[in-house]
Amino acid sequence: MTFLRVLRRACLRVLLSLALTVCVVRSQTPSTRPFPANKVVFRTSDPLNAQAFDHFYNMDYDRSIQEFTQILQRHPDDPNAINHLLNVVLFHELYRVGALNASEYANDSFINTSHRPADPQTTQQIKSLVQKALAIEEKRIDANSKDIDAIYARGVTKAQFATYTALIEHAWFAALRNAVAARHDHERVLELDPHNVDAKLIVGAHNYVVGNLPWGVKAASSMIGLGGNKEKGLEYLQAAAAGNTETSIDAKIVLLVFLRRERRFDESLQILRELEPKYPHNVLFALEEGNQLRAKGQPQEAEAVYRRVWQDGRNGRYSGLHYEGAALALGDLLRSQKNYAAAATAYEQISEIAKPDPELAQKAALGAGEVYDLMQKRDLAVKKYQSVIALDGGTPQAEAARKRMKDPYKGS
Repeated sequence: MTFLRVLRRACLRVLLSLALTVCVVRSQTPSTRPFPANKVVFRTSDPLNAQAFDHFYNMDYDRSIQEFTQILQRHPDDPNAINHLLNVVLFHELYRVGALNASEYANDSFINTSHRPADPQTTQQIKSLVQKALAIEEKRIDANSKDIDAIYARGVTKAQFATYTALIEHAWFAALRNAVAARHDHERVLELDPHNVDAKLIVGAHNYVVGNLPWGVKAASSMIGLGGNKEKGLEYLQAAAAGNTETSIDAKIVLLVFLRRERRFDESLQILRELEPKYPHNVLFALEEGNQLRAKGQPQEAEAVYRRVWQDGRNGRYSGLHYEGAALALGDLLRSQKNYAAAATAYEQISEIAKPDPELAQKAALGAGEVYDLMQKRDLAVKKYQSVIALDGGTPQAEAARKRMKDPYKGS
């Protein structure tokens, strides 16, 4: 493997940390002041903050955007308010295009996974918010090179822009530049204030990922200014999670995914089950419990979770969200157990949804076609493959369906 290939691999895998971290990190301005017990202090002082964040974590993105927009209108020169709105707009778009599947981030599959194209108007809004925040942050830092709040906010802005360029534009090296800059900003915050737990989130995530790389890739990472230590990374993340600042929830989300990668399922599930009752409308949290149970080797428990999420969705708990992912996950689980008839039934459930997510619908139709082939029901299989192509002929699922129409699926 040439040096350039090693370097590229390092860049891509380091981006795992930004993809995870920035997808959940927001513009919490650090402070050395003590926080009141059991009370989260919002640095943009506004009565709407708690409500806006609650809607954000419950995936009510439209209401959260409206509320953060109102906050920004009242605090137009506060980079934290800008970053809060930037975060929820970015997150909403990532969810819309299908890029918030936690299973992709449990390994490196997120790097090569394609999703639906982003909305041009939304991407322009994201870039505009980034430019506005950076202008304010740079002006403050130029006036005072030790302005901790501005340095921290700039790190968050750059980190969020790195996530945008990585997961939406797939501009990996541009994303890496911003990710490295974000980390350096937060390392600077820790130099000025070593006890700042907020700054440990991005620094900790980067340390974990780089520290988890093979030796050769880690060496390449160090040449572009990214050292790492896995244990230090987890320690930093645990410190951020234990705090009662805004970053604590974000750190817990990152931790549960990293702990899953470490196969420390009991610890990860403990965090997840703490978050679920706090944010009962977050369908991603609910689905992730099933995914982790399956990965842990508890298929019956995972099946029960998927069935519960599906039924909760049918009962209206996840209104406006794609709970049909539970049917797809259930079908995949049953198929892995060679329970093909039950798997087909699970996949077919998605047809009960009036407007299912196109990507999930395609995956379910392809899965149904393949299990029908395994059940020797060729006519049903062909119909499902035809429906996959009819949904969108330009996807990897459609390409697979064309192959299956020529040659019946025999398993893999």
